[in-house]
Amino acid sequence: MADDSRCPRIVIVGGGAGGLELASRLGDRLGKRGRAEVLLVDASRTHIWKPILHQLAAGSYDSHAEEIEYLAQARWHHFRFRQGRLAGLDREAREILIAPLLDADGREIIAAQRVGYDYLVLAVGSQTNDFGTPGVAEHAIRLDNPDAARRFHERLIDACLRAHNQPVEAGRGRMTVAIIGAGATGVELAAELHAAAQVLVSFGLEHIDPEQDLKIVLVEASQRILAALPERLSTAAAVELRKLAIEIHTNERVVEVTEAGVRMAGGSFIPSTLTVWAAGIKAADFLKEIGGLETNRINQLLVAPTLQTTRDERIFAFGDCAACPNGQGGWVPARAQAAHQQATLLARNIERALAGKPLKSFAFQDYGSLVSLSTYSSVGSLMGSLARGSLFVEGQLAKLMYWGLHKQHQLALSGFTRTLLITLSEWLDRVHRPKIKLH
Repeated sequence: MADDSRCPRIVIVGGGAGGLELASRLGDRLGKRGRAEVLLVDASRTHIWKPILHQLAAGSYDSHAEEIEYLAQARWHHFRFRQGRLAGLDREAREILIAPLLDADGREIIAAQRVGYDYLVLAVGSQTNDFGTPGVAEHAIRLDNPDAARRFHERLIDACLRAHNQPVEAGRGRMTVAIIGAGATGVELAAELHAAAQVLVSFGLEHIDPEQDLKIVLVEASQRILAALPERLSTAAAVELRKLAIEIHTNERVVEVTEAGVRMAGGSFIPSTLTVWAAGIKAADFLKEIGGLETNRINQLLVAPTLQTTRDERIFAFGDCAACPNGQGGWVPARAQAAHQQATLLARNIERALAGKPLKSFAFQDYGSLVSLSTYSSVGSLMGSLARGSLFVEGQLAKLMYWGLHKQHQLALSGFTRTLLITLSEWLDRVHRPKIKLH
């Protein structure tokens, strides 16, 4: 049981965009002044902004320039960091169980540990949902984390080298990448891969013609790509993708993934050298009724508008792992801007809880959506700043605004000076590094 004589302990599980931002805010506000002990728990040692995973997969972004070391961030922002995976929750004792940390050879680095809390925040994000489709686990890569993105990139380079040294079969290109799911991740990855292929040719793989030998196929079960976003944005993105000869299949449901390709419900088969699964999301399976908390069918924790879980007011959840009502009969969307807004509110609510004050309710403000189509274009819709409707943007303006979203995330974590230095470093990297990673 938590000891009331000591400094209150706030434990945050999950160092994604929202969790790390919350830990940094609370560390600066409470940890620095000794008003609370803030502990961040994450299975990894570094943080990478999830919306750029498609760039890491294509090799167009250097992960080492983007990674934030949790231990360094903790030192700069007055919180503690513990590496490990959440293995259990004891609500009665107000403790979490952290699984033992093992090295690559299976040897124990840190033993299993029980950590007490006064307030617990679950911000473990989401993962792709394969809906039980046969063959996905064995034959497809899911871009859930940086390790998966790097694994895809290595396979992409290997496939390109292999294709470079083999003859073209009659009527077929040398390689095909099938992307299952045409949400933002799938669409952005398709464009990024096309751009990466253009660069590979300039580095000596002249036998590969990006227009003929690399085939990129997008498969979407809904009636249109980017189904969760405004239709005009979807239409504009589809036009740009077709200009790049990216093949789009909508209203097509995948029923099996094999080593050779993907099979559709209608019986058709798409041969594939590499298959990426980017369709649907769900919260991690270990969250299903963890500690007796209420969850929905995709394992999200149900929370009140204050972001407190429905069965325990000392446990909060936010971001993709939480189902938060939007006040209009629906749910707050699983998007980066929602997690950012929730982290801002939650930092204030935890301070209010420590002071014994009533908590504020979350109200999501939709500022629109932006989708990057690599170096070719960007499309988006802006909302909230206009009295009626939305403002559609595309081209260089949308690209600049998409870049600005990344800078906003870096500012929230690192402040103005460090963000300026990071931006300068990124610019210098572009000058002397290849446009894509070749390893």
